Amino acid sequence: MLRSLLRVKISGATVTETKLYYEGSITIDEEIMGKGGILPGEELLVVNINNGARFITYCIKGEKDSGVICINGPAARLAEKGDKLLILCFSYFSEEEAKRHKSRIIFLNEKNRITKIV
Repeated sequence: MLRSLLRVKISGATVTETKLYYEGSITIDEEIMGKGGILPGEELLVVNINNGARFITYCIKGEKDSGVICINGPAARLAEKGDKLLILCFSYFSEEEAKRHKSRIIFLNEKNRITKIV
């Protein structure tokens, strides 16, 4: 049996822009993606702290060190510039892997710069 566990949590991400007329995704600064081990196209659960909206999308690599967190496509109706997000990435683990697994939490400041990784 495989278990789905939280692999990476990006905490305190601030929406820098939204693009409604786009095919859909979330653009994340390449530096943040790299520290989280998140790949372009990887599935993410996004939770908007400001309004409680939750949606599943995929990741697009944004310019490195730009601080970009852009909500694209129809999900842009679920966020506004300045909203705070939790971005969650889950992975499947075997029973043995699950027992040893530790989630990585990346904390961001108001400019989407990494302040701490736990």
